[in-house]
Amino acid sequence: MASEEASLRALESLMTEFFHNCTTNERKREIEELLNNFAQQIGAWRFCLYFLSSTRNDYVMMYSLTVFENLINKMWLGVPSQDKMEIRSCLPKLLLAHHKTLPYFIRNKLCKVIVDIGRQDWPMFYHDFFTNILQLIQSPVTTPLGLIMLKTTSEELACPREDLSVARKEELRKLLLEQVQTVLGLLTGILESIWDKHSATAATPPPSPTSGESGDLLSSLLQSPNAAKLLNQPIPILDTDSEYICSLALECLAHLFSWIPLSTSITPSLLTTIFHFARFGCDTRARKMSSVNGSSPSALLGQERGRLGVLAMACINELMSKNCVPMEFEEYLLRMFQQTFYLLQKITRENNAHTVKSRLEELDESYIEKFTDFLRLFVSVHLRRIESYSQFPVVEFLALLFKYTFHQPTHEGYFSCLDIWTLFLDYLTSKIKSRLADKEAVLNRYEDALVLLLTEVLNRIQFRYNQAQLEELDDETLDDDQTEWQRYLRQSLEVVAKVMELLPTHAFSTLFPVLQDNLEVYLGLQQFVVTSGTGHRLNITAENDCRRLHCSLRDLSSLLQAVGRLAEYFTGDVFAARFNDALTVVERLVKVTLYGSQIKLYNIETAVPSVLKPDLIDVHAQSLAALQAYAHWLAQFYSEVHRQNPEQFISLVSTALEAITPLISSKVQEKLLLSACHLLVSLATTVRPVFLISIPAVQKVFNRITDTSAQRLPDKAQVLVCRALSNVLLLPWPNLPESEQQWAVRSTNHASLVSALTRDYRQLKATASLPQRKVQLEDTKVIIHQTLSVLEDIVESVSGESTKSRQICYQSLQESVQVSLALFPAFIHQSDVTDEMLSFFLTLFQGLRVQMGVPFTEQIIQTFLNMFTREQLAESILHEGSTGCRVVEKFLKILQVVVQEPGQVFKPFLPSVISLCMEQVYPIIAERSSPDVKAELFELLFRVLHHNWRYFFKSSVLASVQRGVAEEQMENEAQFSAIMQAFGQSFLQPDIHLFKQNLFYLETLNTKQKLYHKKIFRTTMLFQFVNVLLQVLVHKSHDLLQEEIGIATYNMASVDFDGFYSAFLPEFLASCDGVDSNQKNVLGRNFKMDRDLPSFTQNVHRLVNDLRYYRLCNDSLPPGTVKL
Repeated sequence: MASEEASLRALESLMTEFFHNCTTNERKREIEELLNNFAQQIGAWRFCLYFLSSTRNDYVMMYSLTVFENLINKMWLGVPSQDKMEIRSCLPKLLLAHHKTLPYFIRNKLCKVIVDIGRQDWPMFYHDFFTNILQLIQSPVTTPLGLIMLKTTSEELACPREDLSVARKEELRKLLLEQVQTVLGLLTGILESIWDKHSATAATPPPSPTSGESGDLLSSLLQSPNAAKLLNQPIPILDTDSEYICSLALECLAHLFSWIPLSTSITPSLLTTIFHFARFGCDTRARKMSSVNGSSPSALLGQERGRLGVLAMACINELMSKNCVPMEFEEYLLRMFQQTFYLLQKITRENNAHTVKSRLEELDESYIEKFTDFLRLFVSVHLRRIESYSQFPVVEFLALLFKYTFHQPTHEGYFSCLDIWTLFLDYLTSKIKSRLADKEAVLNRYEDALVLLLTEVLNRIQFRYNQAQLEELDDETLDDDQTEWQRYLRQSLEVVAKVMELLPTHAFSTLFPVLQDNLEVYLGLQQFVVTSGTGHRLNITAENDCRRLHCSLRDLSSLLQAVGRLAEYFTGDVFAARFNDALTVVERLVKVTLYGSQIKLYNIETAVPSVLKPDLIDVHAQSLAALQAYAHWLAQFYSEVHRQNPEQFISLVSTALEAITPLISSKVQEKLLLSACHLLVSLATTVRPVFLISIPAVQKVFNRITDTSAQRLPDKAQVLVCRALSNVLLLPWPNLPESEQQWAVRSTNHASLVSALTRDYRQLKATASLPQRKVQLEDTKVIIHQTLSVLEDIVESVSGESTKSRQICYQSLQESVQVSLALFPAFIHQSDVTDEMLSFFLTLFQGLRVQMGVPFTEQIIQTFLNMFTREQLAESILHEGSTGCRVVEKFLKILQVVVQEPGQVFKPFLPSVISLCMEQVYPIIAERSSPDVKAELFELLFRVLHHNWRYFFKSSVLASVQRGVAEEQMENEAQFSAIMQAFGQSFLQPDIHLFKQNLFYLETLNTKQKLYHKKIFRTTMLFQFVNVLLQVLVHKSHDLLQEEIGIATYNMASVDFDGFYSAFLPEFLASCDGVDSNQKNVLGRNFKMDRDLPSFTQNVHRLVNDLRYYRLCNDSLPPGTVKL
């Protein structure tokens, strides 16, 4: 034993040294290597067994257990059976002897190692594995240990990781399912006996002052006074050991429920018991007890009391999340809901001592989270099932959910509850759409609840009612492009909108008066504006008044957003029915926007500028945005009245424009300026009134934009205003015949608008080829950037419009386009400029290629092809970083548009496009790991094939008539093969997005053009592709795409199943290394010759799993093992 003793001492000192903070990384690596070498020795486990029983050093124990874990999971096949027997007998003995004294993490690790043996050997070689666990659970001394073993078994055997063969995984699950009934019975017994034992001793509390009120609802929920009585029993106070056992039992149940099917083995008594424990979470008395005992050694377990409630809810939620409910289980479910709603009622009950909110604040946060999860699952998965039960009071449930929602102690909790209401409203909306006949009955049932919900959600977004909470919300930091306040408002408004969809009249009559009140305050500010030496000042100075004004303005801003969000519910079929309400809103909005612009509230001095100025600007901006939301309503109004009396409409639009024009100035804050610009764009694009151009306000904007001396607006605003003005001239007027469109005049005006916008740009052509100094170059870049961003936007906004609009647009732009083409070569080495130019050309190709005409388009493409030489491409991709790559990507995108064009016009370019791709771009990027440019290149190759199939496969009429006699003629075969080769190569690279995209392209080509059936593919490529896909599955490099790869493999194999089964599969197996011939035969035999998709993909995944498993087994055999 001396050597073992000496080894142990050496190991202890090594471990202490390894974890000492003075040890260098170099020395740590040496120690690690030493330990790994020791673990690899045959028979190292004997030392480890001695270490485990003789040391108190945690590090040494952990290391010894890791050696066992490695032995069992990776080398077990090669361990002699005598040794296995010894290990199977020694480790459980060790556990039994020391489980009380071992640190919990060592004990749990030892349990896992024993379970790992069971995973390999039970029941054949380790027949008492499971019975031992059951015995441990049944013996009071070892119950906790047995429960830990049971939970570990459920985790490791029910859903084993992949280091087992598929057959063994199926066998384990079957074996475990046979034990489920016994195990559930045992767990029920443990929980019940502890509950009963402690219930008997619990003192009866005095009758609660609120017990009377709860009886009625409870009896209606539970349908039996008996059950209600049971659940009203006081909660027992458990000792520490009992709490610990219960928490382990509940953890076991939660894991078991995650994989066992819902069935009658989950008995009513088990469910009732779980609910008893769920009550621990809503018992504030138990929380107080634990804080009193907080100073005792059991303080840690004192926290368990609330935790038992959390664990019980986790069990309930596991059952709730199963969508597939057998008939015989439905009654159990109903009982579960009734019992949970009893709990919900308990935690939302008010009495003199507690408000609902203070009661919820006292509960464990995790318990509230679990409870909210339960409610979400109930509404999303089971409501449709339960609603039909006459004995389930859905309306009362909504009343409880309402209380629960609006007393949440945290914002996150409130958001989660709003999500549940959103699910409920979606459910109701789809139910009504599917049952229009009894729409009224359904709505009447829920009307009161919905109106209450709407009112409360509106109150919650107003500072007037909810200032303390709203001020806690962060409105500075962006998370997912929105601040906490914006998210709060947006989620609330979604609920408001969904109620509006169901109850339009109610929703409107609830919202509008509230908006009115805040508008009165805002419109009344005029009387407090006084003129001072420096300008206008708001004469409200008292701190209290400023605070009230701040709250009112914040609320007005939110309510304006609410009114804007509801615009869609006034258009379409309901336009006439809801016309008056909408007109009232739009008139108010027009009035408010004009008022804000006239008294220039955005420039006013205030007593608290840091607060009130942003408030005033925000209200003004939101009023413009809300009005913009009604653009579709205005367009519909215009089409209804344009023939008879359009006075009211004309007045609304003209007034709106009077509100907009003063704001289009570089002196106005950007937020407000952009709101005004967006509204102008909507009037010009969506409403399109014929008289827009003749309104003085619009002419003023024209003059301002075309006046070179005026200060230019910020980029975004400039682009929007130019888009609006261009659209006023280019877009066809609605409700008028072609003859009345006045195209000639509009065309002339548009040409002069564009000419003014591009004056400086067009002058660059003369100096383009001359060398420029640095300062001059920067100025030139600014002109290019400003002009092209405007032109690109103008083209984009007409790209979906009528031919006439696009023609006029191109005529106006023609000179600028030619200038751009002339400038392009001069800036080829300035990737930032090239990027903008190619963006512009891409937009032209997408929107105006027909108008540009063939000769000029050819000239553009030829210029680009000449400029993008191999050297230029390499410089862009390799040396200019992301901008350079973007340039090449945009160029490839332009070519994508070109190769998709139907007809023969651009076909002559195909050879040079393919050669650019395959001979110039592809060699540069093929070996780079970076995904840049690859996605665009492969999309271009896909488009080349997809839209130009006949360039490769000349399909003659005769061939298609005599199907199967004449094979299609193949042309440009070398190019086709090179493209396919590139696709194949891309599957060997780690980039998962590219893999997914390219697999999709091949599948699309097969669906549309029968790619896999073509002779060239079938005879020279098919099985190469299948081979690559199978290898990818075996290497697990793209596991997220398992399903897609399985389907593609099937689609390829199904072209020639006979070849797949008789030639490919045997060859594939023969070429697999790391498996012996016997294992290869088993793999081949297990791959059944199925020809349907589900069975085939299952066979593929089985083959891949078992191949990996055999390799793992073989790696674990000691060197020199002879296998027969």
